[in-house]
Amino acid sequence: MKHDVLLIGGSGFVGKTIAQQLQQKAYSVLIPSRRYSAIRDLRLLPSVTLFEADVNDRKTVQKLLAELKPDATVINLVGILHDRSAVPYGPGFQKAHVDLPQMLIEEMRAFSLKRYLHMSALGADLNGPSMYLRSKGDGERCVEDSGLDWTIFRPSVIFGAQDQFINTFVSLAKVFPVIPLANSNALFQPVSVNDVAKAFVIALEDINTIHRIYDLVGPEIFSMEDLVRFAIRKAGKSNPVIPLPNWVGYLQALAFEFGPGPTLMSRDNIASMSVPNVLPPGGRDALIDDFGIAKQRLESLLI
Repeated sequence: MKHDVLLIGGSGFVGKTIAQQLQQKAYSVLIPSRRYSAIRDLRLLPSVTLFEADVNDRKTVQKLLAELKPDATVINLVGILHDRSAVPYGPGFQKAHVDLPQMLIEEMRAFSLKRYLHMSALGADLNGPSMYLRSKGDGERCVEDSGLDWTIFRPSVIFGAQDQFINTFVSLAKVFPVIPLANSNALFQPVSVNDVAKAFVIALEDINTIHRIYDLVGPEIFSMEDLVRFAIRKAGKSNPVIPLPNWVGYLQALAFEFGPGPTLMSRDNIASMSVPNVLPPGGRDALIDDFGIAKQRLESLLI
């Protein structure tokens, strides 16, 4: 059976939400993942086919594209948050945010496939303050120059029941009696994973979204401190939050980068936070103005 959609990055919580919504619309979806265990919970969706594969391998991508219908859509959600320092960005960002979309574009052309939906990030900029934002900006440039029928999405921080952002602070609140917090004034406009998924599915069906870039934001702006206090409330705790000078945050991030365990915060993340992660002044609120979506509030996580 040929498929309607190739969903790359479908093993993440955004990808799984998109897969569920595509299933409800009766699309046949092909989802590759390097680890089958990361996507096996999707096997209950009858119109979803799972494929254990490394999407960075060109021959593997060719096999995947050969399983698509002529009018199929390729959705690329791949992104990473941390990488080692380099100029203009590290090899991990290069591979995930630039090389992968460029290779997908080349192979889509070879297979005469046209429709491509691309996940970028709010604030993506070739000259941005962080490696993450610069690499996302370069990825966007690849897409815009592709000649495909592309649509680019730039979400703010995405929240949902399985997100890593809010849930990381929920976990910390359950362990530490006090939460020290640098960069407490950094601004975000978090957007629901359900609303992001709806925008992708609507765009797949709407030719008016071709060659458009959409900023996706939630209904409210929060500081980092606001979000941490929300996570504490979600954890059912009352931990005090102690704002720290930004230079302490830099040292904390350095320790996270080179210490054992997962990197909770990097120096590059701090550089990204120097730019408010909110809808730019005069920007178009795409979820409302273009997609007609009644946006979910962060408070929905408490229900």
